[in-house]
Order: sequence, then structure tokens, then C-alpha cells
Amino acid sequence: MDLGLKEEPNDRRRKRNIQIAFSVFIGVLVLFTLFSNTLQSLTLPKVKTEKLVIGSLVHTLEGSGVLRPLAEVKLSNPAGWKIKKILVKEGEIVKKGQKLIIYDSQTAESELQDEVASLEKQKINLLGMQDRFVLSTAEGDESKIRSASRDIATLKLDLGMQERKINERRERLVIQKELSAPFDGRITKLNAVEGLASMGEPDVLISNDSRGYRFEFLADSLMLSNFGISIAAKIKVETNARLDQPSKIIEGTIAELVDAEPRLESLSNQEAKKTVAIAQKLVRVTVVSSELEGGEQAFVKLTNRSQQEGRRVSNVAIHQDREGKYIYKIDEQRGALGNVFVARKASIQVIETNEIESMIQVDNVNEDDLIILESSEPLQDSNRIRLQ
Repeated sequence: MDLGLKEEPNDRRRKRNIQIAFSVFIGVLVLFTLFSNTLQSLTLPKVKTEKLVIGSLVHTLEGSGVLRPLAEVKLSNPAGWKIKKILVKEGEIVKKGQKLIIYDSQTAESELQDEVASLEKQKINLLGMQDRFVLSTAEGDESKIRSASRDIATLKLDLGMQERKINERRERLVIQKELSAPFDGRITKLNAVEGLASMGEPDVLISNDSRGYRFEFLADSLMLSNFGISIAAKIKVETNARLDQPSKIIEGTIAELVDAEPRLESLSNQEAKKTVAIAQKLVRVTVVSSELEGGEQAFVKLTNRSQQEGRRVSNVAIHQDREGKYIYKIDEQRGALGNVFVARKASIQVIETNEIESMIQVDNVNEDDLIILESSEPLQDSNRIRLQ
């Protein structure tokens, strides 16, 4: 009896130990399975997602440039004289005929005086020749008379040339000793420096404010067409001279639409990368306002909302292959060891697009489905993935 009683607890201990060992084994097995699944999931492509949005597309046309005068004249002294005095400042409004710069004309004035003195000497010589002519006439010497007559005629020609030369120098001196405004305008730039001659650049740039200003920017041809932009069309222009000043809204006019070099855009998808050429135009806009000075920054921003509404998705989510355009949605599959996420290919048709997103038509995609925007690795249909 005692022996049987001793063996019974030993059997129970062995069974309990076996149960514990089995439980530990199962636990370790489950742990390794979970750990293995975790390691495997870390090797899956990581994706960034978004949901479809219902609504209309907003198209935006933007452009900017610096306002430049439509009528601007460069003024310089062709004689290259040193600048004696500057009478204006940059940005100053001037009237037609107003003096801008006075030049050092002392050398030219001295040369003019020398030419006048030379003329007076020639006049004195003419008097001497006329006296000889009278004397030869009184003597009746035909040879001397003809010689004196020829000398007088020659000297008179020289006198005429000298007088014309003096008049030309005098007129040039009057014009070149001062620089005056050719019209009512504004001094847009002043390169002149007192005491120095012109350095190759115009001494003064003067603009005609009444003619207005112009700026230009590049835009996609299709975008311009969608907005109905054409020559002579009116648009709102925002101008800003300095950061500390409030901006002004003025009316501008489309003056020119000029064909420009196409813009190259890279399109990438899961299969390949390619570059397409986008037609562009150079848009020139003119504005007229008494408040402008030139040099201000000008901005154009037009928005246009599409008439129809639909499902919108970011452009980066759209791919293309030989069969057409498509997106990847996420299919969530539940399992005993956790949910599994799979990428599913869904064909689409693009109805309308802008630079950020597109309105699409797609089947088998609900509003609550997650759409893959980016992936750490190239994807194919039915690939397992992990969410970012």
C-alpha cells in the first residue's frame, strides 16, 4: 500500500512537468512565429497612403516678374567729357527740357576760341590781299591782278569753311555741355559720377511714366487656353515695391503671347521613367499707373474651379503602363496572426487634372479605401506591404 501511494504523486508530477514543457514549447513556437512574421513584415515595402476626396478641381495660373518701363531712353554724352555737376537723383520726376547733368566743357570752349581767333587772322589776311588787288589794279599789271584775285577767292573759301566749322563746334558745345530730359519722365537709373567721364554705360536712364510698364513670365500653353488668356485680355496684377509696403492691385493687359522653349517634365511610374515636353508661352503684361515707379515686383494669380465634381487623387499616386493609367489601393486581409495588407491594382480614367491632383473615374474603389501615394520599393499587383 505504501509503495502504491508513493508512485501516484510521482506520476502526477511527471504529467504536470510534461504539460508545462508542452506549454512552454507551444509558447516558444508561437513567439518564434510572431517574431518571424514581425521580421518578415519589416522587409515588406513601406507605403504612404491617402483616401479619395470628392469635389471639384482648382486650377491655378501664377506668374511674376519685375516691372520695366515700356518707354525708356538711355542718355549719354558722346564727347566723353568729365561730369561737372549732377542735378537729379534716381527716382526723381523730371520735366521735358530740364537739365540733368552739366559736363566740364572747358577744353572744348578753349578749342572754340582758338578757331575763332584763326578766323579773325584769315579776315585780316583778306584785307591785305584786297589792298594788293587795289594796288595791282592801279598799276595796270594784269598778271598781278589775276594772282591777287585768285588769292582772294581762295581765302574767301577758307573763311567760309572756318565759319561753318566754328558754328558746328558752337552748336555741339551747346548740346554736349548739358544733358536735358527729352520728355516728362522719371530717372530710373543714374550711372554718372561727378568728376569722372562716362564709364561705357549710359549716364542716365529716363522712363516715360505715361506709357506704362511691362513684365513677363512663362506659362503652359494649355493652362493659358483653359483660362481663356488671349491678347488684349484684362487681368488683375499685384505689385509690391518693398516688403514694408502694402501691395497694390492694378489692372493689367495681355500685350503679347510669344512661343517659348517647351518645359521638360519627368514622369515616373512603377514601370519606367520618361520625359515629356510641355508647350509654353512667354506672357507679356502691360500696366499703367501713376503710382508705379518701375522696379516693383509684379504677381499674377488666377484660380478657376472645374464645373464638375468627382473623385480626386494626388498625381503622385497615378501610374501608367501599356494598358493605361492605374492606381494601387490597399486590400486588408484578416488572419490569425494579424491583418495582412496587400496592394491591388485598379485601372482608372483621368477626367481632368492640374499640377497637384487629378479627377478620376475608377471602379472597385470605395471612398474609405486607402490609395498608395509612395512606396519604398516598386510594387506589383498583390504584393504584400506595410503601412507607414
